[in-house]
Amino acid sequence: MLDLSNPAQEAPDPPRKSGRWVTIVQVVFLMLALVLCGYVAIQAVRPKPVRPVTRFVGGNGFSGRAARGQGMRGMPQVDRQVVKDFDKNGDKRLDKIERAAAREWLRTQPGPGFGRFGRGLATNPEPGIRLAPKDVRAYSNAPLYDAQTLRTLFLNFESSDWAGELATFYRTDVDVPATVIVDGHTYQEVGVHFRGNSSYRSVPEPLKHSLNLAFDFAHPSQDIGGYRTLNLLNSNNDATFVRTMLYSEIARHYLPIALTNYMRVVINGESWGVYINTQQFNKDFVRDWFGTSKGARWKVPGSPRGRGGLEYLGDDPSAYKSAYEIKSKDDAESWKAFMELCRVLNETPTAKLEAALAPILDIDGALRFLALDVALVNGDGYWSRASDFNIYLDQYGKFHVLPHDFNEGFGAEAGGRGFGGIPGTPELDPLVGLDDARKPLRSKLLAVPALRERYLRYVHDIAEKWLDWRTVQPLVRQWQALIEPDVTVDTRKIYDTEAFYADVGDSAGRGVPPETSLRGFVERRRAYLLGGER
Repeated sequence: MLDLSNPAQEAPDPPRKSGRWVTIVQVVFLMLALVLCGYVAIQAVRPKPVRPVTRFVGGNGFSGRAARGQGMRGMPQVDRQVVKDFDKNGDKRLDKIERAAAREWLRTQPGPGFGRFGRGLATNPEPGIRLAPKDVRAYSNAPLYDAQTLRTLFLNFESSDWAGELATFYRTDVDVPATVIVDGHTYQEVGVHFRGNSSYRSVPEPLKHSLNLAFDFAHPSQDIGGYRTLNLLNSNNDATFVRTMLYSEIARHYLPIALTNYMRVVINGESWGVYINTQQFNKDFVRDWFGTSKGARWKVPGSPRGRGGLEYLGDDPSAYKSAYEIKSKDDAESWKAFMELCRVLNETPTAKLEAALAPILDIDGALRFLALDVALVNGDGYWSRASDFNIYLDQYGKFHVLPHDFNEGFGAEAGGRGFGGIPGTPELDPLVGLDDARKPLRSKLLAVPALRERYLRYVHDIAEKWLDWRTVQPLVRQWQALIEPDVTVDTRKIYDTEAFYADVGDSAGRGVPPETSLRGFVERRRAYLLGGER
């Protein structure tokens, strides 16, 4: 040892060069080992990679991360399965602490954002009026979907940042629980999430977004008026708030369709105005319309490229699952029946098609579905994109094709310009798409002369009975009168109050009726469809 108190002491010889290099190599290997151990530890505790389920969605507004490609019209959008990775107590839903962890992780992931559209309104509105249950009327005895009733639904979230939380969990399997009060009755732990595609992305963040409420989220037997799920729509693409109501009213005279009415929504004490309450396509829907909850259900989500037109893609269910979402039990027998329907529809000669389909398809219902889709010019329907419709296989083995989203009927999308540039004008040919192999429900069925004739009779019947402003006007006035006091003070609505009146185009209303008003569309569509024999 070197004695520092003795300067004359001779220092020891320095270590050999080879020994120094041995020490450096040891240190390097030790550091690498520490880094590797750290990486393994991080991988052990971080959430497992999410396995996405691909859907094709629309959307015409982007901001933030969405601008990098997620959520673009016609681009695939993933539904993240998040619950299984953060559900620490195993109850298959996320509590406050689990949601906080999931939300923190999701902030690091690419995802959809809000758009910057919304005609006539600023994106920093004043808060809505304050309301409490004692301030509104209760309707304990009226049916949930009574069109003459404007119920008030009070949503109370635990967090004041409820909108940010719902936005974070958009397009995931996470619901945010809330207490709901309706007609003086309190419902605990109702699951809530934002819903919709373009109706979500095309609306600025502080304005009204569509909501899905699952009353059986935490309590399987909990329902409201016999229904387990509510869809509260923001009336995107329709400043009048009546097009969805009108489509449902007309269509229900021809085939099963979602019931609709209005509901006032108050969130954490603030009124968010009127929403359109639309029935969910689930067992409750099947029970109401078919008298049973049995059978298989599919939804064809909105997509211009999703191949959801009932083309035959072979006998492997995996070829269909990106375009058809099965909503009931995902079993082999349901898919086998579905693929057989597609095969028969696409491969049977025209002369034999009706007889071959009769045992497995409600042909008359399919013709009514196609007639409504075109007569009312559903810009987001089968004729335009072969999407946004429902399929039900009943307990007797027969398929039914039914409408799903219809807020873009009557020329609602872009003032009648149609969805994605597809002509949605009142002059749409009822025989559009007869040579479109991607839409065999139209091209194959209407190739049969007798079926085409029956289809055209339905188109004529719809035009004659329902595309008549003398019939439509009283309904529109009645619905708007019911919600007018709320719409005029609603600070969260997508369109300004002037558009609520002017877009109807009624001479008794306010403003100058635009060419693309509801009245103008109805009158021009009727004149076109009844103008001559086809």
